[in-house]
Amino acid sequence: MTAAPATASAAPSPKVEAYQPSHFWANTRTYLGVALIVIWGLAPAVWMVITSFRPADATFETTLWPTNPTLENYRAAFSTDGGNNLPRALLNSLFISTTVTAIGLLFGVFAAYALARLNFRFKPILVGFILGASMFPLVALVTPLFQLFTNIGWMGTYQALIIPNISFVLPLTIYTLTAFFTEMPWDLEEAARIDGCTQGQAFRKIILPLAAPGLFTTAILAFIAAWNEFLIASQLSSATTQPVTVAIASFTGSIPRQEPYTTLMAAGTIVTVPLLIMVLLFQKRIVSGLTAGGVKG
Repeated sequence: MTAAPATASAAPSPKVEAYQPSHFWANTRTYLGVALIVIWGLAPAVWMVITSFRPADATFETTLWPTNPTLENYRAAFSTDGGNNLPRALLNSLFISTTVTAIGLLFGVFAAYALARLNFRFKPILVGFILGASMFPLVALVTPLFQLFTNIGWMGTYQALIIPNISFVLPLTIYTLTAFFTEMPWDLEEAARIDGCTQGQAFRKIILPLAAPGLFTTAILAFIAAWNEFLIASQLSSATTQPVTVAIASFTGSIPRQEPYTTLMAAGTIVTVPLLIMVLLFQKRIVSGLTAGGVKG
């Protein structure tokens, strides 16, 4: 009696994908595009830093590294002998931006929560007004604000710089946080309400901790927007309250009618590099804040 030969099923051989040149060229185009964007965005900042280390008589050199690097431009930027006062302007900008960010977040978080959580009449119209306020041209507000603050005696004061900045930062804050709150898992809030929490307690103990990444991201964006504001500050500030954007624009050189380019580049580096460092240090939190709201529970 002969046994039937066992027929072992041959294992299917793994498919070897054919090399597709189109994938290679697609990846190449992607990397080239990213490289061009990075160069286009960083080249002016890199050139500013390089020029800040050049001597004044070598301002227009085209070398990729200063031939005789010097720190004299940074000493001149911080010097107050020529009427410039960069240290005070830095403190003014820090105070104005911090105050604007804190007040903008305080009002923005409640407004965004109401827009995301509550249903009421004319809600789409209100959202449209908020978006419209963010797109309103600042130059159209200079004359009315100048007249208003002159009439009430606020010209050249900190409140004349803080209040307009709050109105500019609030739409950004509300829009960003509304999108974040809309995608949050509201089941946790409802569970807290069932356990006996009031709506305020649920908001404070449940929603705010979950919204920390979004709040952190919004705070950074609001701070940068307030720090970089120039148009309104150039018209409403005084010598004692002007921020760094206005102070740098009014820098004077040691020679009359001479534009101190190297000193300006040093001051620009002093103002810009801390913001870049802050964004690089907290980039993970920024990304998590922009994407955390997309996860539903």
